[in-house]
Formats: sequence, structure tokens, C-alpha cells
Amino acid sequence: MVAPAGDFTISTDGIFRDTGVPDPVSAGARQHPVQDLPFDTLVYLLGSRYCDTDLLSGKAWRLFEATEPGWARVQAICDFVHDSVAFDYMQASSTRTASQALDGRQGVCRDFAHLAIAFCRCMNIPARYCTGYLSDIGEPEPHLPSDFAAWMEAFLDGRWWVVDPRNNTRRTARFLVARGRDGADVPLTQTFGPTTLTKFDVRTREAQEDAGHAARGGRR
Repeated sequence: MVAPAGDFTISTDGIFRDTGVPDPVSAGARQHPVQDLPFDTLVYLLGSRYCDTDLLSGKAWRLFEATEPGWARVQAICDFVHDSVAFDYMQASSTRTASQALDGRQGVCRDFAHLAIAFCRCMNIPARYCTGYLSDIGEPEPHLPSDFAAWMEAFLDGRWWVVDPRNNTRRTARFLVARGRDGADVPLTQTFGPTTLTKFDVRTREAQEDAGHAARGGRR
């Protein structure tokens, strides 16, 4: 869109169907040798704008070489990232890379995702960035104000699996917007010219239906 000068508002609203089941887990999911990986997963082994694998490869192998390849290795990576980086909403930075998040030991959900993705790639596990919204459905109250969210997917045993190093627990009703190599590929808004985000709201709630499960979400 060509945005008008001055203040303006963009909003969206929709119903998203969800199984109501938490993120799937497969403790026995195996890691593929690189030569057996599908061709379209290979790009997710490479370094990218925010996932600086060249700076983290040595660290990754020192930390995770002894872990069991496959699901256990991905979980060990998530455990390490979750325990090593402190979540601080006020420390969000659009330029922070994975290695900088590790050095600074603080960040937001995108930094947790970038660091875990980079470690997975260093260990020859394809990993990609996911952006969207993570509802509080099924979580104990009180709920904090909703926000944009970032998580990741790792390729094991012939499929992609949702992994969330920020929360490091299974969650329900993730609203996926886009996937990419890292956050640079899939910004929720992309502007060409000077703009200032003055406020945003994200809201999700369960929609009551006779059949199936659904969550209603919107942002403004």
C-alpha cells in the first residue's frame, strides 16, 4: 500500500482453526546425514543475516557434540538458549545477531530463535525462522499483553517440527504468518521510507463453536 502522510491505522481480524493440541513432540526423531537431506532444506543450513554460524560453529560443537543426534540434540540446544539468555522486552534490537545475543545474554523472542537456529545449523540440522502470534489460550492467568512472536522449526525425521526456545515448553494455538531463513526474510511490516510505529495491539480469544476448535485473533 501507499501510506498516507500523518497518522494512520492498519488492522486485521480473522478466525484461525487450531487442533487445540499442544505442539507435537517426537523424542525419537532422528537427524539426517547432510547427504540425505532434501535439497530444499539445504538453504536452512547456511548462515544468514542474523544467524552468524561462522562465529558460533566452534562454540556449538564444544557444547553439543556429545549430545545424541536428533530430537535430544535440538532439545539440548533449546535448553541452553533458554537458560543462557534473559528475556527483556525493553532490550529489543533490530540489529542484534545470534552471536551478539549470546554475548549479551539478553534479548527478545527473535533473539532466542536466532541463536537456537544458528546452533542447529552449526550442528548440521536445518532450522528456519517462524514469525506470527502466540496465543495465551490454555495458559494460566493473569496474561501479559499480547505481542508478535518468533519461534523456529527444525527438520528431523523427514519433517519440520515446531521448536520454541523462548518459552521452551509446548504451547497451543500458534498463528503462523511466515517462515524464512531469519527475521530479515519475514518482517511483519516492511516499509520503504521513514515510519514510526506508535502503538500496536494483538488480541486472541477462543471462539465458541459446536464442532472443532478455533481461535479468533486480530491486531491493530
